[in-house]
Amino acid sequence: MPCEDVADLGGMIFVEGAFRPGAGPRVAVENPATGEVIGHIAASTAEEIEAAVAAARRAFHPWAGLPARRRAEVLHRLGDLIGADADAMARIMTLEQGKPVNEARGEILKLAEACHFYAEEAVRVHGEIVPNDQPGFQSLVVREPIGVVGAITPWNYPAELVGWKLCGALAAGCTIVIKPAELTPFTALAIAAKVAAAGIPAGVVNVLTGKGSVVGQALVEHPGVDKIAFTGSSAVGLHIQQSCPQVKRLSLELGGNCPMIVTAAADLDAAVKGAARRSFRNMGQICIAINRIYVARPVYDAFLEGFARAAGALTIGNGLERPDADLGAMASAEPLAKTREHLSDALDKGARLVAGGAAPQGAEFASGHFFRPTIVADCRQDMLVMSQETFGPLVGVAPFDTLDEAIALANDTPYGLAAYAYTRDLGEVQRLSAHLDYGNVALNSVDAGIMNAPYGGRKQSGVGYEHGREGMLEYFNFKHVRLFHGEV
Repeated sequence: MPCEDVADLGGMIFVEGAFRPGAGPRVAVENPATGEVIGHIAASTAEEIEAAVAAARRAFHPWAGLPARRRAEVLHRLGDLIGADADAMARIMTLEQGKPVNEARGEILKLAEACHFYAEEAVRVHGEIVPNDQPGFQSLVVREPIGVVGAITPWNYPAELVGWKLCGALAAGCTIVIKPAELTPFTALAIAAKVAAAGIPAGVVNVLTGKGSVVGQALVEHPGVDKIAFTGSSAVGLHIQQSCPQVKRLSLELGGNCPMIVTAAADLDAAVKGAARRSFRNMGQICIAINRIYVARPVYDAFLEGFARAAGALTIGNGLERPDADLGAMASAEPLAKTREHLSDALDKGARLVAGGAAPQGAEFASGHFFRPTIVADCRQDMLVMSQETFGPLVGVAPFDTLDEAIALANDTPYGLAAYAYTRDLGEVQRLSAHLDYGNVALNSVDAGIMNAPYGGRKQSGVGYEHGREGMLEYFNFKHVRLFHGEV
């Protein structure tokens, strides 16, 4: 199926290798830059959920039984097809999510990269031979695919966050039922079209649309689903963990509230550039976005001046009409309202507005969910912007006097997904990398994740890993086979 227009995908679900019209009520999907309805999805019914899980169960053993090289070939083919159609798929993403087309295209190409990476990992699934304490015995440790995966994905990265789960699961030999966010379902359906074109066997990949509280929860509770892979809020992740009626494997990539530390030994120009990129990219709607920045007092004013200038230079526009804009619309009214709430709270408690603080002016912004990149200074820990994940284009900044103080403030959170720091002092590098209690720590850079290294959080930021070899191992069971062969 071509991906030129969401009209081809409207009202469809993808079950057992084919698109079919969904039987449930229609739900409107809007363009967040204009407020216009771009299409409708079907709210998947209980019968359709059952059909998708049953299809995945039927497909599991044949797919798991394929030689790993065959699964790798299919994933490479999928990656090639996605990469070749990146422009059209990017336009679909921009229509429903709001990010500029050029940024969306980069995300589609990262999805293709995930396909190719996990295709290579599929052929490197190694077991172990474990020494025994008695003669005549041999212990083998083998890895076997878990089974059927329920993948529940969010709206902020509607291609990549499907891809990490899809590719890791398929490489391991699992089958999958994907429930994309109702705000951004068409990107997942466009991926399903490539799955069909790649010749992935029927039932291996299925896509159901609808509300997470209904369709996603049905997958959580379904006895035929062996694992849930979820990316989203900590509150929903905790609900998933608590509501599983059977013991089920879980991978939960949850909320952030990520800090950045800028010491007196930092390259300030690099720190400003990194802060502007990681605070505001995708309108701050990133799990690893910088929420709060702690700056050494001797360089505090200089950093704020540069940061405000960098934020003010970012361009904003309708992502379809201005594909090269730095920022597009926010995905919906909800994260915009939370951004405004956190900003008001900070200002009411004495924070100083340094940049932004309102929607951009002009007719092109009147109907969409737009907001200017916003910085508040002189913040305290009790402000919402410093203690909660805003998930919008707002960042709080505060000074510190000692590195121990900065580390304590950075760690003063129930979350532990990613942290950032800038310093050219090697002693500070060592202390920061050792004492920041986060699953991902980036020093003198704001790129906290790469495809071939594990990515995951600590504390209330989740359990399990994506990316890297570890991302594929999340889809395996380990089996110990102890053999008595009698030879000494």
